[in-house]
Amino acid sequence: MSQQYVEKREGGHYFIGSRVSLDTIVYAFLGGQTAEAIAQAFPMLSLEQVYGALTYYLVNRQAVDEYLVAQRLDFDAKRQAAREADPMFYQKLAAARGTAIAS
Repeated sequence: MSQQYVEKREGGHYFIGSRVSLDTIVYAFLGGQTAEAIAQAFPMLSLEQVYGALTYYLVNRQAVDEYLVAQRLDFDAKRQAAREADPMFYQKLAAARGTAIAS
């Protein structure tokens, strides 16, 4: 019997019964973390769930990678729109970061 670990909901991929997104696990995996390290970083997930999610990713790699690219493009577009809507805020934020770094 095949166990499912990931479901599509709310426009994303999530672990069944949780709010943990597949994105976070995939980025950790692509960053070189082992399944064991990922499971330790997400104690609400079992090692079996992490392996199940990684298997889901590898089987559906093209579709998940396309989804991740689309999510990144959407995020970048929203970030740019926010910067254009309130440039003074972002100028102040950059100045504050510069001050904090120099201190």
